[in-house]
Amino acid sequence: MSRENLETKMANVDEVSSLPNSLPITPRTVTVAPTFHHDDQFASLPITPRTASVAQTPSVVSLPITPRTGSMAPTPSIVSLPPSQFHSPSLSRSPLLLTGDHASGGANRAVKTPRSRGLTPRFITPLASPLRKALKMTRLDPQDAWLPITESRNGNAYYAAFHTLCSGIGVQALVLPVAFTILGWAWGITCLTIAFVWQLYTLYLMVQLHENHETGLRYSRYLQLACATFGDRLGKLISAFPIGYLSAGTCCTLIIIGGSTAKLLYQTLCGATCSNPKPLTTVEWYLVFTCAAVVLAQLPNLNSIAGVSLVGALTAVGYCTALWTVSVAEGRLPNVSYDPVRKGSQVARIFDFLNALGIIAFAFRGHNLILEIQATMPSSEKHPSRVPMWKGVQFSYLLIAMCLFPLAIGGYWAYGHLIPANGSMLTALFAFHNQDVSRSVLALICIFVIINAISSFQIYGMPTFDDMESAYTTRSKQACPWWLRSIFRAIFGFVCFFISVAIPFLGSFAGLIGGIALPITFSYPCFMWLKFKKPKQYSLSWWVNWGFGLLGMGLSGILVAAGLYVVIDTGVKISFFNPQ
Repeated sequence: MSRENLETKMANVDEVSSLPNSLPITPRTVTVAPTFHHDDQFASLPITPRTASVAQTPSVVSLPITPRTGSMAPTPSIVSLPPSQFHSPSLSRSPLLLTGDHASGGANRAVKTPRSRGLTPRFITPLASPLRKALKMTRLDPQDAWLPITESRNGNAYYAAFHTLCSGIGVQALVLPVAFTILGWAWGITCLTIAFVWQLYTLYLMVQLHENHETGLRYSRYLQLACATFGDRLGKLISAFPIGYLSAGTCCTLIIIGGSTAKLLYQTLCGATCSNPKPLTTVEWYLVFTCAAVVLAQLPNLNSIAGVSLVGALTAVGYCTALWTVSVAEGRLPNVSYDPVRKGSQVARIFDFLNALGIIAFAFRGHNLILEIQATMPSSEKHPSRVPMWKGVQFSYLLIAMCLFPLAIGGYWAYGHLIPANGSMLTALFAFHNQDVSRSVLALICIFVIINAISSFQIYGMPTFDDMESAYTTRSKQACPWWLRSIFRAIFGFVCFFISVAIPFLGSFAGLIGGIALPITFSYPCFMWLKFKKPKQYSLSWWVNWGFGLLGMGLSGILVAAGLYVVIDTGVKISFFNPQ
C-alpha cells in the first residue's frame, strides 16, 4: 500500500472519531423503514405527499447503518392510523370488534359478534329471515299481523281447548236423538262412534298439516291449505261454499236458535202472569240477539275472545248435561217405541237412513276452524304449535264425547220415536215436561243455550271477519282502522239477521247441509295428508287415507241426494219472512 493511500485512510478515521458518542460504531444490520431525504442517493425519487385517508404499509428493507454527518434529518415518529383505516387483506378480523369487553382480551382470543336481541315479542316475530328459513322455522305473511285470526299469536293449549270445545259442541248436537229414531240403537251408537273416531283422526291430520317444514309456511286458514292441495281454482270451487256456509250459515242458524230461545225464556219466566200486553215478536227477539252478538263481535281478534269461548264451552257442557239428566230423571214417556221409523217404500227407507247419517255428520262440524285456532299460537322448530294444539284438542274432545253420547243415548231412551222430527232435545223437553220440571231449571237451560249461541257466533263469524278485512288490507296495504272494522262486523251481523228472518226454516235442512259439509270434516284432510306427507305407496297410511278420503267423498254425494229427497218427499214448511 502506498504512503498516500495510508494517509488518506488515517484522515477518514480521525473524521469518524469526531462524531457524537450517541451513534454506534459497530457495523450491524437492522430492519428500519426507509426515510426519504434530498441526498444524492434518493435525489431522483419524487416525494409524493401522503394523505390520511389512504392506508399504506411501507415496504420493509434491510440497510446497514451508515455514519451520517451532523446535518442529517431526524427520522419522523411513527403515527398510528385510526382503526377504520385497517382494510388490509392480511387482517383476520376487524379491529372495530375489539370494543368493550372484547378489547381487554388477548390478541389471539376469538372475538364473537355480539348477538342482537330484538324487542319484538316472540309471538309476533316475523319468521321470514333467511336464517330462520334455513333453520326450518315457519314463515308468516306480513299481512297476517293485520288480520283478526293471526293478529295475535300468544295462544296456548288452554285457549285451543276453549275455542275447540266452543266450536265442536253446540246446538247442532241437540238433533242427534232425531237420527237415532231412524237408525235405532245398534246402528245409531255404531255410526255415532265411527263418526267421532273418524273426525278425531282427520282433526289430528289437520293439526299436523298446519306447518309445512319443507317450505316454512303456516297454513292459518282452511281455504289456504285446500288451495295448496288442490290448486287455487279447484280448491276454491270445492271448499269455498262449505266453508262459507259453516261460517255465515251457522251464524244465521245461531240467530234463529238464540232468538227463539230468548222468546221461550221470556214466556217461561212470565207465563200466564205476564203483565206486558204486547210482548216482543219472534223477529224482534232475533233483533235483540243480533244486537248483543254484534256488540260482542267488536273484540279485535281470535285470541281476544278466548274468555268468550270459555264461557260458551262451559254453557254448552251445562245445557247438554242438564238436558239429558233432566230427561232421564223424568223417566221414559208412556208408549215409547225404540223400533226404527219405517215408512214408505224401500227406497224411502234407504234415503231416510242416509239422511240420519247426514244429521250425525252435521253434529261434527267445526273442522273449518281448527287451522284458524292453531294459527293463534307461536311456533318454532323447537316448540312447534302442533304440540300444545293437540293437547288442547284431546282435552276438549274428551268433554265433547262426555256430552254427545249421553245426550244422544239419554234423549232417545227418554223420548224414543216421540221426539219431534224437525225438533231437538230442547223442543222435546218443553213439549213433554213443561209442567213437570221446575221453572228455574227450564230458565237456566234456556240461559245456557242463549249464552252459548252468542259465544259461538263470535268464533264462527271470525273467518268471515277475516275475509272482509283481508280484502281491505290487500287493496290499501295497511291495517283496517277500528271504525271500519266495527262497520264490517255490524254489516255482517245484520245481513245474517236478514237471512234468518227471510229463511227461518234453515234447521229443516240439517241432513242436506251435513252432506255438503261432510268432505270438509272427513275427506279433504286425508287427501291433504297424501299430498304433503307422501306416505309410501301401498303402506298402511297410504291405504287408510285413500280409503277414508274416497269413502267420505262417495258418502257426501249420497247424503246430498238423500237430503234433497227427504226435503222434497216430506216437505218443508216454507215461511219466508214469517218466523214462528
